[in-house]
Amino acid sequence: MNYWLHRIAYLENVSYPLLEKGYLSIGFSGFSNRTFLRKVSNGDGDYFEEQFDTAGEGRPKPRARYSLWRFIAEMEQNDLVLVPDPWQTFSVYKISEPHALIPASIQIEEDLEDWNGVKITRSRERMLILEGEEEPLDIGFLRKVEPVETEIPRYEYADAALTARMRIRQTNANISELEASVNAALAAFKQQKPIDFKNMLLESSVEPWLEIIKSSLNPAKFETLVRLYFERIGATSVEMHPAEHSPDKSGDVDVAAEFESLRTIIHVQVKFYQGETAELPVQQLKDYAASIETIRDGYLRMYWVISSSDSFSSECERLAAENSILLIDGRQFVRMLIGAGMQNITGI
Repeated sequence: MNYWLHRIAYLENVSYPLLEKGYLSIGFSGFSNRTFLRKVSNGDGDYFEEQFDTAGEGRPKPRARYSLWRFIAEMEQNDLVLVPDPWQTFSVYKISEPHALIPASIQIEEDLEDWNGVKITRSRERMLILEGEEEPLDIGFLRKVEPVETEIPRYEYADAALTARMRIRQTNANISELEASVNAALAAFKQQKPIDFKNMLLESSVEPWLEIIKSSLNPAKFETLVRLYFERIGATSVEMHPAEHSPDKSGDVDVAAEFESLRTIIHVQVKFYQGETAELPVQQLKDYAASIETIRDGYLRMYWVISSSDSFSSECERLAAENSILLIDGRQFVRMLIGAGMQNITGI
């Protein structure tokens, strides 16, 4: 399957209504006959060039003829065609039939009109014509298409490469090398998720940041980083409690962040681990929470595990879910750090 870009550069008042009815059009009506269509569809390049030699009467052959060759001889059924439009959007269509068509062979619907409400009909030679006009329209060949997605905003969904390609001057081009860009735009538009520059920057930073944390810090410094994070997001006070045990010494927390205006305290187990974090910190928080459940001071208490590890074991996840304990792995914590800003995270 190939990907194409096809520009409607003239007769927009007729070509776009035709496209809405499932016909992608191109000009060259002077060549629009069954013999030309059959030979070019079969890839007869010599015949194609000879016809332009004859029609040109000694004048140089137009470079635009290559667009006609691509339209008839190279585009195939199930190929995708991207069509830019004047409204800063673009649409993607799938070619639904194996061969190009000439106007004489297509069905004209009764309600087919141009942008001005003038009915599109046929001339005596079965070419397309506007009602009341004498000259046929320069719509020589068509491809039957069906929409994949239409009116996709360029600014929100086309990446740099795709945006640049839509600026080409020629009528059409094979853009199969941009398959990933087209597919990404289609998927994002279907989900209504435009290109998010901020999020792309964020995600590209996660792995380098996490690697620096793992290679440069130690357990004590990682706990300090957690404390600085809570200070950065507005905690009223943050207390460090290395191995602070619950009253019955059955559990402990490392950091306690108080948010006075929310009447909330977040108790955190901090683990400077590689690989996977097992269920130990969750069990420690569970035991700690159980030991202080009789305290009635009007504060909501939340329990987090922040780990530099890549993941949590399935047992850890199960135990955390059962006890409403939030698990934050290294990548998630980096995203939180970046989101909070690094201006005040110093002194580690």
